[in-house]
Amino acid sequence: MMGERRVAQDALFYEFSLERHVPADHLLRKIDRFVDFDGVRVHLAPYYSETGRPSVCPELMIRMLLIGYCLGIRSERRICEEVHLNLAYRWFCRLGLDGSIPDHSTFSKNRHGRFRESSLFRHLFDEVLRRCMAEGLVGGEGFAVDASMIEADADRRKGGPASEGLPEGKTSRAIDEYLATLDDAAFGAASNVTPKFLSPSDPAARWSGAHGGPAFYAYSLNYLIDVENAVIVDVEGTTAIRQAEATAAKRMIDRAEERHGLCPERFIGDTGYGSAEMLGWLAEEKGIEPHVPVFDKSKRDDGTFSRDDFTFDHERDCYVCPAGKLLRTTGSLVNDGATYLYRASTRDCSACPLKPQCCPKAPVRKIPRSLHEGARDMAREIARTEAYAQSRRDRKKVEMLFAHLKRILRLGRLRLRGPTGANDEFLLAATAQNLRKLARLVPIPA
Repeated sequence: MMGERRVAQDALFYEFSLERHVPADHLLRKIDRFVDFDGVRVHLAPYYSETGRPSVCPELMIRMLLIGYCLGIRSERRICEEVHLNLAYRWFCRLGLDGSIPDHSTFSKNRHGRFRESSLFRHLFDEVLRRCMAEGLVGGEGFAVDASMIEADADRRKGGPASEGLPEGKTSRAIDEYLATLDDAAFGAASNVTPKFLSPSDPAARWSGAHGGPAFYAYSLNYLIDVENAVIVDVEGTTAIRQAEATAAKRMIDRAEERHGLCPERFIGDTGYGSAEMLGWLAEEKGIEPHVPVFDKSKRDDGTFSRDDFTFDHERDCYVCPAGKLLRTTGSLVNDGATYLYRASTRDCSACPLKPQCCPKAPVRKIPRSLHEGARDMAREIARTEAYAQSRRDRKKVEMLFAHLKRILRLGRLRLRGPTGANDEFLLAATAQNLRKLARLVPIPA
């Protein structure tokens, strides 16, 4: 029998509890266990006046931002609407049923003001990382690094040739930040090559066609993770170019050691981190094993001897050629100031029967050797071990985090402009991913 529609009011009063309404297995309930804002209020206190009308609670704004980044809500207007309607979001924000929602413009005002002045998002990321360490999720033995391009909030059709510079008289916050980072090794000073196009709305974003499709303006998101549970140890935004990635890796390793006392035994990366200078910094300065493929262009494909066909004699500090002759160096650094040049004698080469296979177009054979060749040799030796094979598998965990970020958290394109805006978004996204990791790996107490 078809049921009858009832419209009469059965009771005058109802008892309703948000605490009972939110399921025990809801993501926000799991995350709420690890969110503590006592330190945030102390951190922000110097940036608020002691007099005047009370401001919107900073804890409320941060909780709302975390909802957006944890659940892939990219618009702050949309976050305000969702928190207004969703009971679980209201519970997480401590709003109750009738708490008022701040206007979306409040986020912009605070982000460009006290939040950036106090480095609040970096502080929040560090607090969550410390909680991961306290829960035993960070092993500290091996770190992996990688970078992924994130599209900037800049129209690819409205840029102009970089050689012509920015339009005269145009000013904005993003342009001011661009000018301030021209000498930064992670941005303007990363390369001497002038990009093809420059965006007037976000000039620090770099024109790139690295994905093989239509080129676009982008920033690079750099992650340093602990490979035990893929917890993000540090994050850095840079311009979208390979040279800046090594700079970011150094900064993240130094910062993890300075702020959290974390210094790994092994460092895992791809060939982009396999330069002689980077390997030397890891092995010689930091004492970290480089589980990184060596960036090497010495292999010849014209049939003549490559550098691998020559044997280096450490005791005599010379190379021995396939004919048994010696190549010596004067001890002076050449080229970039980090290379020794080993040279055979004219007498040995001119009479050598192997000269057509060695240096057919030159009077003598010369072999460059990096100042950090010892570190490069160490990396080559490590590459032959089973530990290196495991490191290759561990490195995929960084790529999985990038996939999760773009597909699940929907951070395929930035909303904020300028290097600071990009770093703000990257820090909040990494914080959200670590919170989700805590929620998944740390069980709820019985």
